[in-house]
This record gives sequence, C-alpha cells and structure tokens, in this order.
Amino acid sequence: MKAVIMAGGFGTRIHPLTINLPKPMIPLVNRPIMLHIIDLLKKHGISELVLLLYHQPEAIKNFFGDGSEFGVRITYVTPLEDFGTAGAVKAAGKFLKERFLIISGDLLTDFDLSAAIEFHETQQALATITLTSVKDPLQFGVVITDKQGRITKFLEKPGWGEVFSDTINTGIYVLEPEVLDLIPDGENRDWSKDIFPLMLERQMALFGCNLSGYWADIGNTDAYLEACRDIAAKRVEVQKSERRTSRQDADIYLGEEVLIEEGERSRLEGMVVLGDNTHILGKVRLKNCFIGRNCLIEDGADLENTVLWDNVYLKRGARINGAVLCQNVRAGRGVIIEEGAVIADETNIGDEAHLRKDVKVWPRKVIERGAIVTTNLIWGEKWRKSLFEGSQVRGLTNIELTPEFSAKLGAAYGSILPKDAFILGGRDSVRSSRMLKRSFVGGLLSAGVNVRDTKMVSLPVLRYKLTTFGEVGGVQFRQSPEDPAATEILFYDGEGNEISSSTTKAIERIFYKENFRRVHYTEPGGISEIPRIYDYYREGFLRALDGDLLRRTAPKVVVDLNHSAAGNVLPALLNELGCEVIELNSHVSESRTGASPEQAERALQQLSSIVVTLGATAGFWLGPSGERIRLIDETGQLLADHEALITLAALVCRAERRGSLVVPVPAPQVVEEIARESGLMVNRTKADGRSLVEGGRERHAQFAAAMDGRFAFPSFQANFDALFTVAKTLELLARTGESLSKVRQGFPARAYQAIQIPCSWDLKGGLMRKMSEDSVDREASFLDGVKVQIGNDWALFLPDQHRPVVHLIAEAADRVTVERLLESYRRKVEQWKLDLQE
Repeated sequence: MKAVIMAGGFGTRIHPLTINLPKPMIPLVNRPIMLHIIDLLKKHGISELVLLLYHQPEAIKNFFGDGSEFGVRITYVTPLEDFGTAGAVKAAGKFLKERFLIISGDLLTDFDLSAAIEFHETQQALATITLTSVKDPLQFGVVITDKQGRITKFLEKPGWGEVFSDTINTGIYVLEPEVLDLIPDGENRDWSKDIFPLMLERQMALFGCNLSGYWADIGNTDAYLEACRDIAAKRVEVQKSERRTSRQDADIYLGEEVLIEEGERSRLEGMVVLGDNTHILGKVRLKNCFIGRNCLIEDGADLENTVLWDNVYLKRGARINGAVLCQNVRAGRGVIIEEGAVIADETNIGDEAHLRKDVKVWPRKVIERGAIVTTNLIWGEKWRKSLFEGSQVRGLTNIELTPEFSAKLGAAYGSILPKDAFILGGRDSVRSSRMLKRSFVGGLLSAGVNVRDTKMVSLPVLRYKLTTFGEVGGVQFRQSPEDPAATEILFYDGEGNEISSSTTKAIERIFYKENFRRVHYTEPGGISEIPRIYDYYREGFLRALDGDLLRRTAPKVVVDLNHSAAGNVLPALLNELGCEVIELNSHVSESRTGASPEQAERALQQLSSIVVTLGATAGFWLGPSGERIRLIDETGQLLADHEALITLAALVCRAERRGSLVVPVPAPQVVEEIARESGLMVNRTKADGRSLVEGGRERHAQFAAAMDGRFAFPSFQANFDALFTVAKTLELLARTGESLSKVRQGFPARAYQAIQIPCSWDLKGGLMRKMSEDSVDREASFLDGVKVQIGNDWALFLPDQHRPVVHLIAEAADRVTVERLLESYRRKVEQWKLDLQE
C-alpha cells in the first residue's frame, strides 16, 4: 500500500518559522516534522511514498532524496499550479492505481493507521476519513456519522450553535483509486469543500473512522510550541536522533560531541535534548528544552519550555521561557524572551533586550541593546519600523541599499506621482550614489514619470530649481555624512522642501505591497538634462545680494569645499562679487571614502591656521552636500554650531531691523534677547528641517536656522544653503561693519550643553509622560519635547525621531550650573526608565 504525503503548503499561518523552509521541514526535536510522519507510516508497514510538493520543493528533495536513507521509497510529484488538496493528488494519479492513504506532512500523531485501513476494508468504503474528538472543534471541519460510521453531514468551520459533534476531520484519508475519477484534470479541487460533499450528495460509500490517540495540527506557532510541550510531557512519543542518558528527575538526550562544562552544577530538568556539537559553558538551567546542533549556551542561562534550532548562540545570563529561536540567532547578555515569542533566522538581539509575550520577529533583524520589543517585527521592515527616517531613506550601500532595492523604491515613488510628471534627480560625487541613482531612475521610468537629470549637483542648487517651476519633486543621492559606508536618499516636494510624513507613508505602502503602477510599454518616462541649472541658481544668487557693496569691500575669504560639487559654482560666484577667494580641497573626487573624525578635525585646524596667516575676513567649511557650514572668525576661532546660529542671527538683526527669525525649540534663549533689541520677532518651531523651512517661507522671515549648522536666508531661498550663507555672511559683515569675533564676543555669557541617553523606542512615550508629569508645577512648553523654564535657565527633554535615544539640552548662566541641571534630569530619566521596565 502507498501513502501520499501532502507537503506542498505555503505555511503562511506559521510564519515566521516557514520564511526560509517549507512547513514539513520545521524541526521537531531536531528532526523535520515530516520525518516523524514517515516513522509512523513505516511502523504500520507503509514504505511506498508519494510526496506532493509545491512550495520550496528543493528543500524537501535535498533532505529526503530517494528515501533509502530512511527505509522508504519516495516518488516526488510537483504540480505546475496550486490545484488544491484534491487536485494535487489527481496530478499524481498515475502512481496511485491501488488503495492508498493520504496524510499531511505537518501533523504530529500516533494514530493506529492500521485500524483505519482495516475499518475501510471492512466497510467496503470508497473513501474513509479518519476522525477524532477535540475540545474546540470550531477551527476544524466537523463530521457527523451514523451508527455504522457512514458520513451523513459536513460542517465546515461551524459556529457553536451548529456544533452537534466534537468529531473532526483529521486530514488522514484512506481512498480507493476510483475516487480520483471525481476530480477533473488540471483543476483546483479540495477534498473537504468539493470531493467529499460530492460523494455525500451521490450517496457514495463515504465513511468516517474514529481513532483515539494524540493528534495535533501544527498550523501556527502556538500549536508548534504546544506540540513541543506535549512531547516533553510524554503525551506523545517521537523518535529522537540523540542517545538517551538517564539522570535523576530528567530525561536527557545527547548528540555527538556534546559538551556540558559544569554538568554537576547545571540543572537539567524534565526532558532535555541537546543536538550534535552543542556546548553548555558554565552553570545553566534547562527544563523541557529541545536544543539543536552547534548551539552555544553561556553561563547563567535559564531556559524553560524553549526550542532552539541549529547554530544558536546565547550569551551569559539569557532568560527564555516558552519561545522558539530559529537558525543562526544570536542573543546578547541578559536577554529576556517571554512565552510565545518566535525569533526567526539570523536575528541578532542586543544585550539586555527584552522581547515580550507572543512577539514574532522575522528573519535577519537587529534588535538593539536594551530594547523592549512589544510588537512584531515583520519581514521587510527595519527595526525602526519604517522605510523613511523623516524624509530620507538611509542604509548600508550595496548591503541594505542595493540596486534592486533602489529600483523598487523608485517605482514606489513614481507610483504616487502623476503620470507624465517631471522630477529632478541629483547626486553627490561618490560613485555608489551614481549607481543607486541610476537604478532608482529605472523604477521611476517604469511608473511613467520623467526625470530631469542634474547629474552631480550641490543640494542647494537642486532645491533652488525646485522652487521655480516644472517639477513636482526631486531626489538627491549622497554618501551619509555620519557613515561613509551608508547612502542617503533625500526626497523633496515641488517647492524644494522635505516631503511630508503623509507622502512617506504613501510611498511605504506601495513599496511593501509592491502595488506599483506599471505603464504600457509605449509609455515609460524619459530622461533629459538641464544644461542651465547653474544659470538659474547664479541669477537668483547674485540678485539676492548687494554685489556693489561686496565689490567695494573686497573681503578675503578662505573656503574648504570638501571635494564637493560646490566647487563647480561657489568660487566663481564669489569672484564675480569681488571677493578674494582661497580655495581648499576644491578638486571633485568620485573615489573618496569620506573623512574620518580625525581627518575632519585636522581639516578645520588647517583652515583656521590659513585664515589667521592670510588675515582673511572669515573661513568657511562646507559639508559635502552644500547644506551644512562651519564658521571660523578672523582670529581663527571655530564657532560651535549654536554659536554660529547666534552670530548669524545677531548680524541679521543688526542689518535688517525688521522681520522675524525662525529657530528650533532647542536654540539658545539669547536669540530672543538679540532680536528684541533690534525689533525682530522670533518664531520657534519643531527641530525638523521641514518645519524650519516652512517657517522660513512665512512673510517677513529673514533667517532660518537648524541646530546642526544649516542656515537659510529666505530673501534668496527658504531652503538650507551653505553656499549662499558664505556670501550672505560676508555681505552682513560689510553692512554692519562688524567682524565675526566682535559679534561673537558681544553675546551675554551663557553655557549651553546637550547630551544623549540611550532609550528603546517602547520607552519614549512613557518617558514623555513622566517628564510632562514632572513639569506640572513648572513653567513648561510642549511644542517639541518638554522644555522646562527654571528662572533664566531651561532644560529640554527631546526624544529622537529616528534613533533609540533621547536628547537632554540645557542652558544656564555658567558651566557648573548647566552641568548640574543636565545631571539632575539625566538621573530622573534613568530612574524613569527603570520604573517603566518593571
């Protein structure tokens, strides 16, 4: 007699266990589930097997081969389409010319199959469905039989008001080959929904055989864990590859080359299975655990009702209860994983992370140190739970951001834009940016969007062009300023501002669902160039400045162009304005790998020295994208970012005497004092770039500033522009007759400091609540974070939008006071974190 094993299901209900392998291959006590089924079939004298495959068939074929290693003969059938449970068996009809049995490859059971076969033969049935009683029949198909066992009624997924029996269909059938004649060739048919009801309608010999014993449909992760607990509790016996070792109060099964370093001190309780070459280092506690091959468990680990697949590494002090860790998972020191959690392949869990009950983590995730994970981390998502960080997508070049990823992202972006629209596409000088941009453009074209390619361009030039006309948006590819190994893709709307959160969510929805707009083959977008893009920028740049004044004063300026595209435009503009320009690092290089912090520090020291030596009016260091700027005064003093903000704000106030300044909530309070003296208003906004630029677009805005050295002068453009900041600073110095050092030294002496505190995403909301409660009796504002006023001093608690940290920023009369203020709030935050984790 032959048996047909149904092994083609997708296993979606049991994700993430089946992301990288088919469901019948899920390990159960270090052996595939289907191998336990084969053991059962052999026990009842069935060794001729037909395996029906569909999803990931090669994984099954590679493991089982022709079956000889396992004492059976296997024939594989892989239908070309998903024909359903019955249609798939029909596809194997040529191998089924006599009575045969059907069983699922993902069941765990110890049923007496011989009894079912004998019942079938005694009743002279055409089809016999093996039945069993369960406590909760709602999730299964209920089957009702008469006294002779003939089936009289089917109830598919009944409600409690329809449950007249707790007897269900187990998915194990004994069939005569004539039953296959009821199934049309090449059509989708299901046994329970189509064929058996048809047999019942035609009053054919359809019987149900009640069997007692253990039966479990391992349909989801909870059922998988329950099956493992049942094996450990000896509710069902399964064969094990490891040898049994008797030990008081425990059933221990050890594979080859197992090492238990402190066997006498470690506590092994219940049933414990340790696969080949697994090492236990130090004192551990294992109770009812199935440990795979090549695992490493360090001292202090405490595991109960836990399943580890192969190649899992648990560091010191890990505590896991009732969870599954799949292949190649790494868990750091002190990790806590609660009941029902499932951690898929190749996930790295940082030290002291805490994964809460029933959390599912899809493959290849990185869970940060100290994180508290309360929700599922799904396939396709990053730990930060979104594709975008603000208005940009960032990732490791050719690892996270690959050409395939970039093309898909371009198609998603193009799908939210009007068909036949135009966008600008730019990049920095780095080759990897060009590679990824070309792939991205391909995705855009596939969605019917046209691209005006600016090629290598400084970011302010691209954003300025967007403020004119003709394009609905723009993208810029650049090497990350923080990590040379990463690329950033920046997205802008039709006005040159960072795209909104609603736009990023629209792109993400299409990206993850892959619901791209694919235009007809005659309608892809086109690529064109903008040969005069620098001409647009030059005309607006010169028009926004007092060129005559600059030509009369002829300031000497030293500019470090940082090998960026700004070298193609800024020196010529400054020369045209009559400035004497000394250029540093003006050569544009495509092979640069980014400057280390030490190299950047040396470059600033060199710039400072040259400014003093040449007696220059000022020195400027430009960021590679042309947005960020560092200022050096004529004495060679490098201004910190907050000092540069105050200095430029003071120059604007003294030169303009009207309008408003736009600064973020964390900006020093002295800005208000400076503005008040000159009759200007201060508009504080959130610290993100979009909010600041929107503020800069408001009527009468004279100046907008971020806290990271990005500045905008709305008389030219409200977008951040380091190139224009150089020229505008020189013009303001000429108009006021001041020097940078004199303006800087004229500030009221105040101390300003900022620190970062690590904080998991799950704690941020709770910390905001704690900070708000702590500030109830104080003067506080809640525009961006929680800012508490303490006399003339203040402290700001600001959660980071894109990283697992919170910022503490404070300003006070002197350094001792500001450090004391920061330390007091740091202690509060650390205590609040402990309180929230309890």
